[in-house]
Amino acid sequence: MTNDTSRREAVQRLYNTYPFPPEPLLDEPPPGYNWRWNWTAAYSFCTGQKPTRFDVRILDAGCGTGVGTEYLIFLNPDAEIVGIDLSEKALEIAQERCQRSGVIASHNASVSFHHINIENADQISGEFDLINCVGVLHHLPDPIKGIQALAKKLAPGGLFHIFVYAELGRWEIQLMQQAIALLQGERKGDYKDGVFVGRQIFNSLPENNRIVKREKERWSLENHRDESFADMYVHPQEVDYNINTLFELIDASGLEFIGFSNPQYWQLERLLGKSPDLLERTKHLSEREKYRLIELLDPEITHYEFFLGKPPILKTDWSNDQFLLAAVPEIHPCMHGWPSPTLLNLDYQPITLAPEEFRFMQLCDGKTVGEIIPETDLSLDGVRSLQQKQLIILST
Repeated sequence: MTNDTSRREAVQRLYNTYPFPPEPLLDEPPPGYNWRWNWTAAYSFCTGQKPTRFDVRILDAGCGTGVGTEYLIFLNPDAEIVGIDLSEKALEIAQERCQRSGVIASHNASVSFHHINIENADQISGEFDLINCVGVLHHLPDPIKGIQALAKKLAPGGLFHIFVYAELGRWEIQLMQQAIALLQGERKGDYKDGVFVGRQIFNSLPENNRIVKREKERWSLENHRDESFADMYVHPQEVDYNINTLFELIDASGLEFIGFSNPQYWQLERLLGKSPDLLERTKHLSEREKYRLIELLDPEITHYEFFLGKPPILKTDWSNDQFLLAAVPEIHPCMHGWPSPTLLNLDYQPITLAPEEFRFMQLCDGKTVGEIIPETDLSLDGVRSLQQKQLIILST
């Protein structure tokens, strides 16, 4: 048995013992939204405009118990959804989840689940317009082999949404993982014993201990469930990244880096805005060096979430006034509270629309920007701002 095979089987045993994520099964559709799992929202974020087709194929690579898969079905009723995972137990729960909540029946969705390792994704026929891979690549024996296998399944012009761990914000987790492994000794690999040992450690450490404080600040709410605790602290295979190693992974995929899905974190002005001199000094840095500087100065980041694409990725530039005037705007599909001027945006952040913004958005009913503008006090730059903030979606 190869080392990669033994590590893969260890991960499989973990998720058969503790299927993950452990969210309860519901008799109703999932609450809320995740815009990264909405084809229209994700496509607009990556390209600047609304997609022209919605009968897309979506692969949920490493779907686990189907929490993300359920959202993909619910948010993309015209899509074909395929879920794959290495854990038989997790796949059973995923299928039950999507059937029980009614999302499959209510959306007439084409959904299938397959017991396949990500490295063997070529066993699935056809290509995909959107691949979703959340919390998976960093648990593979060879993440590069995994990302390359998935990249081959991405259709030209397709999008690849990825979530992997960041080492700086998970430092205390790494320490705890190593401590549990030392105390388990020969029992390492007995995941229930690992959870027992880990909980005993937390109960024994002083309250002012750094590891304890970090757990209480960030993780305790989810880690009261053994499945989450095991996934975090007794996982047999984990790779944590920094910007340098992350882009080694991205470069190995052969795909185009489109951008992080939390762009507000990656703004140098957020950290160095009080010093024009320091901002001036950053101008010689490459984009990746700027990213590295940001995470060094704000090392709270626990994961990277981003989009890759397979060329050609056709991005729309709305800087031309005449082009923008001919565009048709519509309300972003992932907001809560519309049509109120006070609402939650795609990231569930509260925002208050200015009167002219609210008026413009109220008139987004099939008219062009050129037809709406005369009825409002909003400028074209104001329209661009609404689009950049993902409050409206534009189509040509």
